[in-house]
Amino acid sequence: MDDEKLLVKGELIGRMVKVKYSMDPSWVGRTGVIVDETKNTFKLEINGREHVIAKEIATFLFTKDDRSYEIEGKRLQFRPEDRIKKAR
Repeated sequence: MDDEKLLVKGELIGRMVKVKYSMDPSWVGRTGVIVDETKNTFKLEINGREHVIAKEIATFLFTKDDRSYEIEGKRLQFRPEDRIKKAR
């Protein structure tokens, strides 16, 4: 399984993420740590404050082993416990 699939199916809480694209332009370029996740949202800690972003409106940039992976939020729209079975 390649690294991108491992990211999509794996635990995302605690990972650093950057918002690469968003329908809400105020989110573009923001970077934070995922501190919580629901089926439809990520809660990111940015500069000591928590912010919630809808997965469906954004594309996220994850880094793993010095490589960057651009993943559409729609691919992550599962409950965390279901993503391992359903995500592609």
